[in-house]
Amino acid sequence: MAYSQADASLLSQQISSSYSESDSQGIDELAGALVKQAFATADTLVPLKALKKNYLQQLFSGAEIQAIFSGDVLFQSKGYDNQHIYLQHGEVELQYDSGYREIVTGGEMQLPLAHQQPRPCRAVAKSDGVVMRIDSAELDRILSWSQIAEYLLAEISMERDLDEDVEWMQTILNSNLFFKVPPVNAEQIFSRLTPMVVETGDVIIRQGELGDCCYFIKEGDAVVTLHEDNVKLARKVADIGPGRCFGEDALVFEAPRNATITMVTDGVLMRLEKNDFMLLLKESQIEEITMAEIDAGYEASILIDVRSDDEYSLGHLAYSGNIPLGLLSIKKRLLGQEKRYVFYCDTGRRSRAAAYLMGKQGYNVVALKGGFHGAGVSDQLVTDSSYILRDGILVSGQ
Repeated sequence: MAYSQADASLLSQQISSSYSESDSQGIDELAGALVKQAFATADTLVPLKALKKNYLQQLFSGAEIQAIFSGDVLFQSKGYDNQHIYLQHGEVELQYDSGYREIVTGGEMQLPLAHQQPRPCRAVAKSDGVVMRIDSAELDRILSWSQIAEYLLAEISMERDLDEDVEWMQTILNSNLFFKVPPVNAEQIFSRLTPMVVETGDVIIRQGELGDCCYFIKEGDAVVTLHEDNVKLARKVADIGPGRCFGEDALVFEAPRNATITMVTDGVLMRLEKNDFMLLLKESQIEEITMAEIDAGYEASILIDVRSDDEYSLGHLAYSGNIPLGLLSIKKRLLGQEKRYVFYCDTGRRSRAAAYLMGKQGYNVVALKGGFHGAGVSDQLVTDSSYILRDGILVSGQ
């Protein structure tokens, strides 16, 4: 679904003029429609196209759709804004200090505008249009979670005795609660959960009590009820079933339970204690090295980019291969346990997770500290050479 000139113009006119409360509602409705349109374009944008739908929805809950006007400055050269900015409609001119000028047209570019920090150029709107702004740190975190979830589910699917557990494990990995956990700790989540057999009529949590754990329903059904002041009978709020998490406020806030949960069938719950959740919030230590150490020939290390294949194709470190984090489970056979590997990404988050996961399986891996952004080599990425892994080493893919 593409943006029309009318959409951009109408949003611009409404935002730039004074308006009544009814006009405000119209703007909200239009902005909501534009968010939906932006969501529909996500499968053409890098790296958004690597995200599964539920992770995209999480990301778009914080995305900002902004009307721009001819002459507006989107960002200044050498500035920092920590945003991915996608041009959805209109034209923007990128003005480099060298004098070079580039016109970018909405809908024709897969990448965010001049995405380097500090910015390598100044961006000026040449026409009215629409841009989408996404917090880069949030995108990086959700990308990491999405790809780690793919890795873990691939691992689980290869264990026959876990066939019946795949569905609820996937639900847990997709839970908003665990988006708070550093992605590198995702694998530890399941080991922190303890099973609890329950029977029909069991009250699992009671309104008003203080809690120290939360629960996931693995099997069975329950009902949520609420006691209100001056009302004798509890009011039914909802029915909940397998995959549902409840009681999570006890892990994040020191607040009493806000409802009562009662089992209406026999079942099995998975319980997570607050102490275990707090441990999950502390990121595991991963061995990292600097770009200077790599340049010095750090034990003849082999560079592996763990970003998506689209990200790799659009720019990667010279003489490096690509194994996306989400595919490590099925492609780890390409690695040699006697070799030394340096995993890298743009910020270091995904590469730390990849190094942790592969390190636990006996591979000799470290992560590039800070990714190529943190290492200050974003301007050294190449597109003209690509390599593949064969017998644990890199060979030219051309």
